[in-house]
Amino acid sequence: MIRDPLALTALIALTTWAAFALERRVPAAGTLGASLLALILGALLSNTGVVPATSPVYDLIAGPGTMLAIAWLLLAVNVGDLKTAGPRMLGAFGLALAGTALGAFVGALVFADFLGENTWRLAGTLTGTYSGGSLNFVAVGTGVGLPAQLFAGATAADALTTGLWLGACLLLPIWLARFYPAVPDAATRPLGPRGDAAEGEEPRESTRDERLARHPFFRTAALSTLDLAILAAVGLVLLAAAQATATALAGSAEGGAIPGWVGSIPAVLWLTTFALIAGHTPGLARRAGALQLGNLALHFFFVVIGIWSRVSEIVAVGVEVFLYTLLVVGVHGVVVYGVGRLVRMDPGSLAVASQAAVGGPSSALAVAVSRRWPGFVLPGIIVGLVGYAVGNYLGFGVAYLVRGLEIGL
Repeated sequence: MIRDPLALTALIALTTWAAFALERRVPAAGTLGASLLALILGALLSNTGVVPATSPVYDLIAGPGTMLAIAWLLLAVNVGDLKTAGPRMLGAFGLALAGTALGAFVGALVFADFLGENTWRLAGTLTGTYSGGSLNFVAVGTGVGLPAQLFAGATAADALTTGLWLGACLLLPIWLARFYPAVPDAATRPLGPRGDAAEGEEPRESTRDERLARHPFFRTAALSTLDLAILAAVGLVLLAAAQATATALAGSAEGGAIPGWVGSIPAVLWLTTFALIAGHTPGLARRAGALQLGNLALHFFFVVIGIWSRVSEIVAVGVEVFLYTLLVVGVHGVVVYGVGRLVRMDPGSLAVASQAAVGGPSSALAVAVSRRWPGFVLPGIIVGLVGYAVGNYLGFGVAYLVRGLEIGL
């Protein structure tokens, strides 16, 4: 078993590299996406005894490393790009968020007796992760103080459920096609210069080079040493500012100077807010390299999530936690595909938007590419990136709603 911190860090880096390489070079692996591949490879390392269940290396990656990933990825988010996604994808993504929140709330009612005082914590954490991906899991889970054992068990359950739903979203558009309106022609057109569907061209299958050029993991960016220094400095300043704000407000709340609820706002929520503001500030907006660094740090974390995904951990916390994740995603699916059918949305938009919420932008891209919908690539990535931000707010909102209603308390 590898326990040495340096060797363990090197193995995590190699595993991250392997996940990207498999997605890029192996067509079958490309349908899963690097994010899910990193989870799977990490889980294999852990469940076969190659790496330990706990290590300071994991804590460093899941703590400051992931917080930096949040800061960098949100610097790359431009809320104005939502108009590019179009009303169809935005509507489908809205259904996905509503379905996730409803599923988490229903699950809180169902499993309250089992989870007890941790009901509100897990409800918020699952809302976060199924609104923007696993990045939001650690953000919300850490912010609400999810106990370590429950955190590990829920991580394992989340990884398994996310993989199952990815498979479902690849198949459901085929199975349900005759019950829904057809996928619009724009989704099958080749991409124009900005990555949206080009007008006036016959549908054709994108070449491998074209797919890689618009893939968020393989898109190239010209970077100088100065660019890297700016990104490192901005990321760390945002982390420090968020932590200082949360600490200062907590102290003021204890002294009675401000309402208690303001003092209880966690640092990650301040980080989300500050990073979004910075990302729309001239000079920092869409900073070159922010997406690339954020994705790299994020996938280090995905490997760690996989390492924490031990079957024994699910058994240790109870199968009910796994059933809770299935219930959340099940209700999410019913809302997305049920309401989507009533309002006559096509199954392609619904599948891509659902994966943008449950698995993040990489999963949305995997569905769009594997089903040969190039016109859904950019909209899926856009709403997936926005999900990183929205998931934190929605996760904490559901958590405090469940706690306020004293469910499980």
